[in-house]
Amino acid sequence: MLDVSDDVRAEIGDEEADLLLRGETAPGSYDCTSCRTPGDSEKEATSTVLFVGEETAVLAFAHAKCIPSQVVPVAEAQLQGAVASITADASPVPPLAAPEVSGGQAVLGITSGLVLIKGDLYPALVVEPTAAITRPGTTGPDDEFLQLLIEQGFMPVSNTDEVPSVLSGWSVLLAMGQLHAVLQPGPAGGSPVAWWQAHQALPVTEGWRTAVNRSQTVLVFAAPVGSIGAQAREDLLREALDKAAANGLLVGAAMPLAGAAAGS
Repeated sequence: MLDVSDDVRAEIGDEEADLLLRGETAPGSYDCTSCRTPGDSEKEATSTVLFVGEETAVLAFAHAKCIPSQVVPVAEAQLQGAVASITADASPVPPLAAPEVSGGQAVLGITSGLVLIKGDLYPALVVEPTAAITRPGTTGPDDEFLQLLIEQGFMPVSNTDEVPSVLSGWSVLLAMGQLHAVLQPGPAGGSPVAWWQAHQALPVTEGWRTAVNRSQTVLVFAAPVGSIGAQAREDLLREALDKAAANGLLVGAAMPLAGAAAGS
C-alpha cells in the first residue's frame, strides 16, 4: 500500500523504487513524518517522502491522507539535525545535487499562531511581505499585494470571528512536524508549486500541530507590509489581525494540509 511518486522515483532510481513497492525495503510500521503518529504500510495507504538537502537526502514515510509522495527540499543543516529524530522511519539514500532555487520572488514573512473563532482554536498562518508588492511587469508605487491575492481566490476579511472559505487547489505543506511551504495550483492543472517556501523549515508549537492534525486545515491570512508586524504573543497577533481587518487590509482563506482532501 506504498506510493512512490514519479519525482521520488526519479531521485532514488527505479531499482530502489521497485524494491520499496515490492515490500522488500518498505518500512512496515513507521511514525508519520507529517503528523508524527504511528502508521503501517502493510495496512494503510502510505506515501514515500524524500527530504533533499545540499548533500544529503533522507527517505521518510507518511500516511497518504497526511501528505502525498513527493520530494521536499530542506536546508542541509536542518536535515542533518532531523535525521536523529526520524531514523526509525527513514533510510539514507545517495547524495543528490542541490535543488534549484528560483530567484526574484518577493520576500514574504510568515507567522504561525492559534486563532480563537467562536470558541474553537484554529491553526493559522499570517503572511506579510517585507516591502510593498507591485503587479508583475509594472513599476508603479501602488501596493497591490491584496488585490493580487483576491484575484487568486483569497477573500477580504472584515470580521475575524468568521472562518474563511476554502481556497480550491491551495494547500499547506507540513512535514517532519514543521512548516515547509504554502502550495498553489500548478500551471495548466499541473502539480502544485510553492507560493511561499521556507528557506529553513518553520517550527510550530505542539498546540498548533495538535490543532492542525485535528482539523487537517490551516487558516491563512495575509496583509500588506506594516499592517501586522512582529508580535510576540498570540493575543497581540489577534489584535493586529482585528485592526487590519477593520481597516480593510486583510484577506484570508482556509487551506487543507497537502495531501488532505479539501472541504467544500
